[in-house]
Amino acid sequence: MISNAKRLFWAAGKIGLLLLIVLLVVLVAPGLTVQRVQKAVVQRKFIKAPTYSKLILKQTQTIHTSYGLKSVLFNSSGSKLYALNLEAMRIYEFSQASKKMVREIVFSPTKAKGIDYSRRKLMSSFAEKPVEACFSHQDRILWVSLHNAGGVVPIFLDAPTPGKVYDLGPMHKLAFITDLLTNKRDTISFPLIRTGETPKVIAKTADDNYLLVSNWSSKSVSILKINDTLAPYGRKIATVATSATPRGITINNRAQKSYVAIMGNNTVSVIDHKKWKIENTFIVPTNPRHLVADTASRLFISFNELSKIACLEQKTGEVLFVADTERQPRTIALSKNQRFLFVTCYGGDTIDIFEIKAKSFKRIYSLSSDGKPIGITLYEDDDQLEAWVCNFVSGSLKVFTFKKSI
Repeated sequence: MISNAKRLFWAAGKIGLLLLIVLLVVLVAPGLTVQRVQKAVVQRKFIKAPTYSKLILKQTQTIHTSYGLKSVLFNSSGSKLYALNLEAMRIYEFSQASKKMVREIVFSPTKAKGIDYSRRKLMSSFAEKPVEACFSHQDRILWVSLHNAGGVVPIFLDAPTPGKVYDLGPMHKLAFITDLLTNKRDTISFPLIRTGETPKVIAKTADDNYLLVSNWSSKSVSILKINDTLAPYGRKIATVATSATPRGITINNRAQKSYVAIMGNNTVSVIDHKKWKIENTFIVPTNPRHLVADTASRLFISFNELSKIACLEQKTGEVLFVADTERQPRTIALSKNQRFLFVTCYGGDTIDIFEIKAKSFKRIYSLSSDGKPIGITLYEDDDQLEAWVCNFVSGSLKVFTFKKSI
């Protein structure tokens, strides 16, 4: 048997030989320097594993709530999902892992005028109807647009104030937050920040300095300067008038520009963040509703009336390619690897999923989601992707789970 001392001696000899070879390569190889070797090591360190190129449907799950679900979003870690119920005036918080509701936020209602979209006239309603939302400041603030309140509210989800009695003025709102695991109920109050009439989509800049809000009835986009320390946490600094009714917003932070889908006609407005003015207008197919951007300077847009999606070049607005969807495509979502586009089709009761090719879309799934699917958000880990879809009429969340494959 070989002694431990001899084993250590031989191992040390092998290591020394390897070090000698490396030293000779560095000294002898033409043009090879220590700096280049170090650079190669650094580059190798950051090589990523091959991205997935296929999605294989594993299962679907239905979670029942109540009529009126309007939109959904995850926090930045993906651990919690928030579902906004327009008609019930509530926000539901779900655990991604358990797929169970863990908290519920119920707004205290005040009377207001709303919109009867089918008859296109005003109707009696309530102010506190949540439409869309986004997070800022490391998820400390959930910004929510209130359909009939003419503004947005900043909600600090993890800072409720139990037992406090509020003397609320017209510029504050009240809600009750219940932990469904402990049945503990707290009261939260937050300021209302005026934007325009019928606020819809909210988007924030990557530096957490600005919030953009599309105002449906006012035909404008409000620009808010925001913070997380000084109430009311947002101040309107500009209003950008649009040519018709706006809805979707996506931001190119590097270029300091925003793209706004003008759903009331056939244009996309490009807003310059340095001046907070429209610097360009793209002519597109009619009735654009939602849009997202990738890192290759492209826009993806849903066209509600035409039942189509399109890919546009961000700088010129050139339509690169188009695909048909099921009826009334609404909210869309882009996978993290930017190779798949998910489309909620409200009139078709489906979720259409497209692979994004170099010059075309390829539909790979058209999955049933009964109950008028309208909002969608994605959760991903290394092995799978979940598409969480909210259905307005049925009041259900449907979770489609896909296995990632090379």
